Amino acid sequence: MARLALLSVSNKTGLIDLARSLVEEFDFDLISSGGTAQALKDAGLPVTKVADYTGSPEILGGRVKTLHPRIHGGILARRDVPQDITDLENNQIRPIDLVVVNLYPFEETIAKPGVTLAEAVEQIDIGGPAMLRASSKNFAHLTVLCDPAQYDEYLEELRQNNGVASLEFRQKAALRGFSHTASYDRAITSYLADAQQYTLSGTQLQSLRYGENPHQPATWYQTGTTPTGWAAATKLQGKELSYNNLVDLEAARRIIAEFTDTPAATIIKHTNPCGTALGKTIVEAYQKAFNADSTSAFGGIVALNRPIDAATASELTKTFLECVVAPSCEAEAQEILAKKSNVRVLTLADLSSGPKDTVKAIAGGFLVQTADDIVADTSQWQVVTERQPTPDELAELLFAWKICKHVKSNAIVVTSDRTTLGVGAGQMNRVGSVKIALEQAGEKAKGAILASDGFFPFDDSVKTAAAAGITAIVQPGGSLRDKDSIKAANELGLVMVLTGVRHFLH
Repeated sequence: MARLALLSVSNKTGLIDLARSLVEEFDFDLISSGGTAQALKDAGLPVTKVADYTGSPEILGGRVKTLHPRIHGGILARRDVPQDITDLENNQIRPIDLVVVNLYPFEETIAKPGVTLAEAVEQIDIGGPAMLRASSKNFAHLTVLCDPAQYDEYLEELRQNNGVASLEFRQKAALRGFSHTASYDRAITSYLADAQQYTLSGTQLQSLRYGENPHQPATWYQTGTTPTGWAAATKLQGKELSYNNLVDLEAARRIIAEFTDTPAATIIKHTNPCGTALGKTIVEAYQKAFNADSTSAFGGIVALNRPIDAATASELTKTFLECVVAPSCEAEAQEILAKKSNVRVLTLADLSSGPKDTVKAIAGGFLVQTADDIVADTSQWQVVTERQPTPDELAELLFAWKICKHVKSNAIVVTSDRTTLGVGAGQMNRVGSVKIALEQAGEKAKGAILASDGFFPFDDSVKTAAAAGITAIVQPGGSLRDKDSIKAANELGLVMVLTGVRHFLH
């Protein structure tokens, strides 16, 4: 008797090719439900509708289709238990050898603007998870596939093993099935719980060589069923990504996402920018970013918001870099970068989309906060000094403010000509960060501007900045001593702008 495959999928990518191979190459019979059955029929493939197989029609508007003993008996039967085989025979149930299921697009539905609770609820799959869990439980006797990316691997498995999937493959596929349902339930739980419960799950992408240090094991997980972010990036060349690479790449992505209208480049070391700049071309932006702190740029992570062209590729090969990421890479540029075979070159078309939440583990639990993705609006800023900023100064202040947001607190950034000149990061007091940033900027601080992620508790930093030649300062404000800093700025002829928004980063 031919083997039986049950196909019931929401995502029909690769469905027809898989089904055709099952029928023509491996002699499977097909049963299917709803739209999947129609798609197979339209493709000219022999298929029996689930309703015809079970003798029970689809009811409740399609809510009940596969919840039937002839389906779940065929899935859960143990071929090495005589009573199970007897039960199948007595109830005219065929054992099912392959289950191909993926679920209603719940996450895609709730991501749509204005979706209602009723609309979301209708995308909560019932029969699909039931079949996935049953099939995954009984992996000793059948195979379950929940992702179109598995189809070719499964067919190749059959070809290599005389038409039978190995136990190792079936167990691996079962794990994928359980992960799929866990991720699906997590999305539903998070949506309905309204912050009362927060769950996090992921599918392992790869084991990393180690974490921040060699004695720390580390693993990279993908959230959701569809690869996004770094899971969707293409690595054109270079060694495997490390834990630190990925952390720094994400820091670089967050900065480069601030700039969309103008070519921009940033170079990251230990999650902080050592050089960020705008330019008329992407090669100019990179050159300015590199020259901002060429010493720290050695071994850095580079993010570009424009495709890598030949000129930029040539510049990138002039120093040692760990990683480079851009939306795309031209063919000529790729040939040039290939000369530095160890540098990891990635393309990620969407560098602007990031996680909505940030999660930090603490003893006994974890903390969740929304991502700091507020968009700076200069129309909401308050100029608190007698001297008003020129349009160019205001644009420079905005540039510095966007970068300061992504520097570890206490954060101070000095810029000029849309280029970082000095960065003071992670100091225990703001005065220390000011001194580091100004010392790094040196003589270039004359005529430059300064951004601070938090308010100045005293006027000493304002006086220090003015003495170094700073002409304008942007900061959140909110200190009880704001008036002292404003007074000092007026006396020294500085512009001071208060944003009303703080950007601590810990």
